Amino acid sequence: MKKIFLIGCLLLTVACSSVAGQTATPRVESTPSLVAPTRTPTEAPPPTATFTPAPTLTPTPPPRYFTDEFEGPPPNWAILQSSGAEAPVVDITDGSLTFLLTEPYTWIYIVYGSHEYTNVYIETSAGSNESEPVSLGLICRYSEDNGWYEFNISEDGTYNVLFGQWLAQGVAQYQPIASDVSEYILRDAVNTFGMDCKEDTLWLYLNGKLFRKLDVSRFGLQEGRVGLAAASFENIPASVGFGWVKVGQSGE
Repeated sequence: MKKIFLIGCLLLTVACSSVAGQTATPRVESTPSLVAPTRTPTEAPPPTATFTPAPTLTPTPPPRYFTDEFEGPPPNWAILQSSGAEAPVVDITDGSLTFLLTEPYTWIYIVYGSHEYTNVYIETSAGSNESEPVSLGLICRYSEDNGWYEFNISEDGTYNVLFGQWLAQGVAQYQPIASDVSEYILRDAVNTFGMDCKEDTLWLYLNGKLFRKLDVSRFGLQEGRVGLAAASFENIPASVGFGWVKVGQSGE
């Protein structure tokens, strides 16, 4: 009897709906959305790396006054040549800056290019490694446009002072300022000689002795670079060596 009752109720419900002219709309239950809970971080975020650039290293400027003993290739020096088609052989031998000149009457200049000087003292120790005579020299107030002063000695006991100027690349002319024989030049030996370019006067030194002063005001050179000089005569090959060079303040 219970089953019959349930069926009858179901039929009665459907019939009532039809009679009223209504269509039964199924009821859809919405599915609840799953929302992930917001988590509060329990750890601090990793620190942000800060890039610190390396300090910029400022190169050490070349010295204005110094003594170079030629323990290696001399920095900041330029080699210039007057006359001669072949360049000299340049080397550092036993702590000496050496030049092998293979053509006669070839002049070589080694100019310190980092600074220009008004008044300056330059000194060197130099000699020849050959039996043939050569010229060994110092220059001051060197300028490609205006010229330079040059003090040369030879192991035959002579010396000269010149005013040099470039006429063209590799071609120079010289005006003599002074020349003579000096008892202070050591024959066939290493000599130490210096030149102080001070105002309009050249002070010349041989092996520690001031032996001459020359007025050069007529040439009018005011400032320039310093350097060394070497030259061959008619007999070749000629080899010269500079043991050291000192560039100091005028009056040293």
